[in-house]
Amino acid sequence: MTEPARRAADLHVPVLRDRCVELLAPALQEPGSVLVDGTLGMGGHSEAVLGACPNAHVIGIDRDRDAIALASERLVRFGDRFEAVHATYDEIDDVVADTVGRPVQGVLLDLGVSSLQLDVAERGFSYSRPAPLDMRMDASTGPTAAELLAELDERELARILREYGEERFAHRIASAIVRERAVTPLTTSTQLAELVQRSVPRASQKTGGHPAKRTFQALRIAVNQELDILADTLPRAIEVLAVGGRIVVESYHSLEDRLVKRALTRGATSSAPREWPVEPETHRPYLDLLVRGAEKADDGEQGTNPRAASVRLRAAVRTRPTPDHMLTPASTSTVRRTS
Repeated sequence: MTEPARRAADLHVPVLRDRCVELLAPALQEPGSVLVDGTLGMGGHSEAVLGACPNAHVIGIDRDRDAIALASERLVRFGDRFEAVHATYDEIDDVVADTVGRPVQGVLLDLGVSSLQLDVAERGFSYSRPAPLDMRMDASTGPTAAELLAELDERELARILREYGEERFAHRIASAIVRERAVTPLTTSTQLAELVQRSVPRASQKTGGHPAKRTFQALRIAVNQELDILADTLPRAIEVLAVGGRIVVESYHSLEDRLVKRALTRGATSSAPREWPVEPETHRPYLDLLVRGAEKADDGEQGTNPRAASVRLRAAVRTRPTPDHMLTPASTSTVRRTS
């Protein structure tokens, strides 16, 4: 294993790793069972599943080519039980159709920015280290954060900060960005972090961490279209599951968790109107929730792994095929009808 791959394996601590394996393992016992790790990252969760489930095969999806390279080297000892695919996770149904050709037994989504992206300063995800304002998870395509800051008008900047960062001072920060860029282009993480710090009232900086945290989160989500892609992904991820298959999703802020909760609750709730005296077979739920609400990491894990502090885990098992009237355009999968 090369030094970068060894360092990735040593430093990367997957959030709720053992709990994810515990929830997925019952569906991955039979020979030929398949897990799709839709957020491969540095391969920590995939490694744990491959080690604990000797009959399982893992398809790892990531939009970051650096992650694909590091995880592939880390997991090379598992041979053909692991396969990496460069894609975004909203392409999960196409990936499954191309690589497996049938429904799978597990799907794992560990959302948000990966440890690899946070730890490489040059990617510009962190407000705590000087770097170009890039923030693209796939550095080969799409506009950078610096380009968005240069091109968007004040109203759109404020909307992004308010909706994606839940930033109270979105209008003040957006106004400051527009004023600053008229004089000097905003191209580095340090410039942006300092601008936000100047824009947020001092009294509001006493709690909640660095004042630029929410702005950086909002820009990252906008650059990578994370919420739009996630909303499109969730029905597709459910539809690639075979009956008895399990889905586990880890979210790190309320916007993600809200989408996950909505998708899983929809599948676990009868679609029959409440006033109907009898629930028709076609309206029964097609998912069964595996955890109550959203699980958090315990104090011990939060103490050793700061990235576990905000995690919310939800999970479900498919109990039957999705009834036709509950399908959406995004969930009409090429592998669905064989489930």
